Amino acid sequence: MVLSSVLGFPRIGANREIKKAVEAYWAGRATAEDLTKAAADVKKASWTNLKNRNVDLIPSGDFSLYDHVLDHSAAFNVVPKRYTGLGLSPLDVYFAMGRGRQAAGVDVPACEMKKWFDSNYHYVVPELSEQTDFKLLYNKALQEYNEAKGLGINTRPVILGPISYLVLGKAAKEAPVNFQPISLLPKLLPVYKQLLSELKAAGVDSVQVDEPVLVLDKAAELDRQYASAFAELVPVSPKIVLTTYFARLDSNINFIARLPVAGLHIDLVRASGQLDDVLAAVKATSIVLSLGVVSGRNIWKADFATALKQGQKAVAALGEDRVIVATSSSLLHTPVTLASEKKLTSEQKDWFSFALEKATEVAAIAALLSGSQDPKIAAAFEANIASIAKRREFEHTSDDAVRRRVASVTPDMYHRKSPFATRKETQAKHLDLPKFPTTTIGSFPQTKEIRNARAKLGKNEITAAEYEDFIKKEIQEVVRFQERIGLDILVHGEPERNDMVQYFGEQLNGFVFTQNGWVQSYGSRYVRPPIIVSDVSRSAPMTVKWSSYAQSLTKKPMKGMLTGPVTILNWSFPRDDVSRKLQSQQLALSLRDEVVDLEKAGISVIQVDEPAIREGLPLRRADWHEYLEWAVDTFKLATAGVTDATQTHSHFCYSDFGDIFTSIKRLDADVISIEFSKSDMKLLHTFQQFGYSNQIGPGVYDIHSPRVPSEEEIKERLKASLAIIPADLMFVNPDCGLKTRGWKETEASLTNMVAAARWARQSA
Repeated sequence: MVLSSVLGFPRIGANREIKKAVEAYWAGRATAEDLTKAAADVKKASWTNLKNRNVDLIPSGDFSLYDHVLDHSAAFNVVPKRYTGLGLSPLDVYFAMGRGRQAAGVDVPACEMKKWFDSNYHYVVPELSEQTDFKLLYNKALQEYNEAKGLGINTRPVILGPISYLVLGKAAKEAPVNFQPISLLPKLLPVYKQLLSELKAAGVDSVQVDEPVLVLDKAAELDRQYASAFAELVPVSPKIVLTTYFARLDSNINFIARLPVAGLHIDLVRASGQLDDVLAAVKATSIVLSLGVVSGRNIWKADFATALKQGQKAVAALGEDRVIVATSSSLLHTPVTLASEKKLTSEQKDWFSFALEKATEVAAIAALLSGSQDPKIAAAFEANIASIAKRREFEHTSDDAVRRRVASVTPDMYHRKSPFATRKETQAKHLDLPKFPTTTIGSFPQTKEIRNARAKLGKNEITAAEYEDFIKKEIQEVVRFQERIGLDILVHGEPERNDMVQYFGEQLNGFVFTQNGWVQSYGSRYVRPPIIVSDVSRSAPMTVKWSSYAQSLTKKPMKGMLTGPVTILNWSFPRDDVSRKLQSQQLALSLRDEVVDLEKAGISVIQVDEPAIREGLPLRRADWHEYLEWAVDTFKLATAGVTDATQTHSHFCYSDFGDIFTSIKRLDADVISIEFSKSDMKLLHTFQQFGYSNQIGPGVYDIHSPRVPSEEEIKERLKASLAIIPADLMFVNPDCGLKTRGWKETEASLTNMVAAARWARQSA
């Protein structure tokens, strides 16, 4: 019989219970016991729902209060010394590593975050050195297995594999030059052996060991480490299902097929072409093949016919008992359930499938492959065929005007009128900025009052005019605040925006939106990605009204704030019937019109953020060139329509740029701002190594933490930056937008930042 499997489930709760519980704990309104109870309730609901949907292999151990990689670090004693000896509970140490802590005499910054492969999820990076003392402080996978067992639900524990854990880590500051975390594998394996042997002793039948780095090119150099590691782990472990996702294995399948594992999972949604090679490699082995045929990354309903063809091919080669039908990856990246959506039309709702619905799909496809005679399964198949046909019919319609405009783009539309050196001189005269000009990345705190006003508008409890008056007052306060503390380039604070992607999607043709389609980005930060369903175009200006109003309040430059085409695409659920390139081109043309309109309205500084441009890079190097060509071109298409006097900015965060630096230069933004405060200078060394002649604002403090940096701390970062960046090219700004921060910490942090910039003007 073909079994069904879900690789992981959203941790947030159907009504964002975990966000509420965690933030209540941070605020001192809830106890650790309250938090444990909230977590237990969400886990119980998830396991019960999956069982009720007839999923055979239900995951446990994948739940997290903050981040699953951080969970492993805490359990493995991978805790940097700066978090020890502070008198904090283990739970508070855990949260301090994730978000920093500044209270009761404790002042520690957060650990670095990075994007989880090519997703918008952020993980907390393990810090490793030869002094790292690995030990199993507690077995989270076993605890949650027993927790589910106590509810009468048998689960398959999920853990991050040892090689991926090390490869995703970084050398700690105390590590010697050229230290490679993978060198610690012999020290780490005893911890994994203990963890897995405890699972086996508890009666666990199989364990899901995630090794996502196997889809990367670098895995080809790790074949010996994989062979030695699994030779040690398999004898003491429950049956291991080696799990990969997000891309194809390519030649790595050759050494993977020789590993003594019981099963292998592959992603057939993101890499359907790998099935034949994988089947050929594992056919002569006893490896069970788990087929990721239901997307864990997008929200479109699965096409049963396509999934069945893939499954039938695998069954023909291996037999039913060696095939599992699964989600392509964890469902962490999708909303919990469509049942919460009341405003989507019946047609729209029929297109989509969220996490619980995907679990139903997995179980149905497995049943069909097993030859089920259940009338309900047959009816589900017929309903799916009809649903997919209706969606294909809708997709075949297009906006001819939008398609023609994309086709008419000419090469000169990708380039500014003059080179940067000329533009820099023109902008210096026009803007008259001081050395080390200060600015922010765009958003200011989204207070409870702002959220309440937006909610009241949605419920028709206030009129549109009353809401506009409220927003104007918020903008006035933000502008006056920035003038008072002495910022040089101001922003309007974005009080009218619910999200940096959703706000634009709501004003563009081609998008639909959910009420409760929340997805975790990091920690307690959740987002509601819009869904692109058809050709994208702009009907009217989107931001000009508020930027112009803000500019009318001050003589200082007001920065117009836009989200770039690649980021809107990557942070939405995109169409799967047309290319990402076409969708990005359509977004770029819409944004180009907005940029030109902002300039016409007197906005001389325009920021088009592309924090997701590195995130969207394909995981296989062979696919990079094509992506980078259209990704950079669409940013340039969006920004190149302005005169030399208009200064274009862009923002990037939490990314490794070394491999794509040529493309970063090709963006030709006048100013870029980058995450810097938690990256140990490595980003700036990249800029030094490859040479960068445009202006740059290295983020001088971490906004993802409530911690307030001192003036001296920011001065030290400026000193370090000046060793690499010429003074006449440097801007001073935070790491990212301030939307999630409180006003008290925002005022203190920005005041210190401005003071440090003034010091730099006198000292440099």
